[in-house]
Amino acid sequence: MRKNRQRKKFTFYIIIGAIFLFLRLLDDGVTNPGTFWERCVNNTWLTFYLIVNNYVLFEYTVPFFIRSWKTALTSPVLLFIHFLFYSLGIYAWRAIGISLHTYYSLTTDSSIEEGVTRQLPYSLGSIIFFLIARYIFDYFRLRQVTQQLTIEKQQAELGYLKSQTNPHFLFNTLNNIYALTLEKSDRAPESVLRLSKILRFMLYETTGNYIAVENEIKIINDYVELEKLRYDEGLNVNFNYDVEDMKQSIPPLLLIPLVENAFKHGVSETRSAPFIAIHLSIKKRQLIFGVKNSVNTLGGETKVNENIGLTNLRRQLELLYSDYKLSLSQEKSMFTATLNINLASHV
Repeated sequence: MRKNRQRKKFTFYIIIGAIFLFLRLLDDGVTNPGTFWERCVNNTWLTFYLIVNNYVLFEYTVPFFIRSWKTALTSPVLLFIHFLFYSLGIYAWRAIGISLHTYYSLTTDSSIEEGVTRQLPYSLGSIIFFLIARYIFDYFRLRQVTQQLTIEKQQAELGYLKSQTNPHFLFNTLNNIYALTLEKSDRAPESVLRLSKILRFMLYETTGNYIAVENEIKIINDYVELEKLRYDEGLNVNFNYDVEDMKQSIPPLLLIPLVENAFKHGVSETRSAPFIAIHLSIKKRQLIFGVKNSVNTLGGETKVNENIGLTNLRRQLELLYSDYKLSLSQEKSMFTATLNINLASHV
């Protein structure tokens, strides 16, 4: 694993070295067209040295100075010595190239000091170039890692919210069935059968990030029919939808909390003429889901209290979409929940 990581790092320096060489060749093509071929060979020979030395400098030397607090006072001196040997090394590498006929001697130096001094700007230029390239690379890599961590955190939170919502949903449904069994109602077997269908859907259809709208509509219908078993014919439930494409995708069980809220905190507490009106519209990737239900107000109270289902839904929407609106209002004996989502704004 470590060798593979080091190999990737060295490959990065090779790429940067190739870019540095390309820029040098462009400059030589303009300023020294008469000796372009010779300078092309010379720069290629020197680039091999620059790649290795910059790799050692930024991957070993600089990190060593940063980690070692004992060298804090001497680091500038040591770095200067390193740069000095950097230029001296280039001069020596140039001499080796001349002896091997892989480097053209276009200039003659009267002394080693003169040769090292002449190579110093070239050395510093390569260090600055590699430093900038390394900084840009690290910046974008860090940004990518940060984005990945953010995505993983959001996915973990979504998983946690679903793990809260699903048991909460099932707990309420089981309570309803329990009430039917206490009453020894003939509807109890049918309610168990409908619950098994909902459980099968939750186990096998909601494991992914998306489901088709037609499947979400089906589970809403099943849930409505299951809840209606608890009530007599005095309960009026109307569910209609207008969807231009039944195959388009939405997150599973995203709409159920609003329907569940209408039954648990609405009609179950309504003494007379309970009703629920549900409407779903999806056109041009704009989803509108409205749920209206009767409520039993005490003294005309119209304050809206959000339960765990609505709170979790609001947080899921924050994590899933950048363009949405969840409105909750209560007027006299009716509670209204309206959800608007731009499905194209999925983050």
